[in-house]
Amino acid sequence: MGNLEMPVFKNIDNEDLVYLKSINAFRIEKYKRNNIIFHTGEIIHEIGIVISGNVIIENNDLWGNKTILSIVTSGQVFGESYAYSHLPLMVNTVAADSATILFFDLNILDNPIYSNCSWQDKIIRNLLRIATRKNIILSNRSFCTAPKTIRGRLSIYFSGQSTINNSNEFDIPFNRQQMADFLNLDRSALSKELCKMRNEGLIDFNKNHFIIYNIDN
Repeated sequence: MGNLEMPVFKNIDNEDLVYLKSINAFRIEKYKRNNIIFHTGEIIHEIGIVISGNVIIENNDLWGNKTILSIVTSGQVFGESYAYSHLPLMVNTVAADSATILFFDLNILDNPIYSNCSWQDKIIRNLLRIATRKNIILSNRSFCTAPKTIRGRLSIYFSGQSTINNSNEFDIPFNRQQMADFLNLDRSALSKELCKMRNEGLIDFNKNHFIIYNIDN
């Protein structure tokens, strides 16, 4: 099967992956765009690993307001904190487009039968690294939504993307509506501010591709 460049299976050899498959640790499902993969309130024991497509992690309040917390791309993991803690989900995970998901049963990590298997400790360490990285990403989102002005939020978001990509030119993983939801902004107000920043020579963009010339809060 190979590790498909999945961080959760880093340092796991093919022989161990074949064994994990033989004990039914994996299953693969396909989803259409906007299909909900995990529902708010659900208690899960599997993590999702994106083989293809993208998955959005979103929160919906009682009044129907939606906030996008993150987007999960190919090779990345979602649901690990909830699957390991067995706490009810506080978010929905939704297919942003046609997606193929590999589900991995975390119950095997607590099963004493496999306590002497080297892959068990490796997967736990990999999940710890993944969870730590996600905490940093969520912290960065809180920085992006802290400013009161639209431009302030965009400036912090673009600064972060520039740092992550080590370039002033990059692609973001969101369309306009998703970007607005992520930054907790109205879509039309976001689009208007982006156009204003482009007219002022601060940025240029085409769909989700951005070039940053200068950042001015």
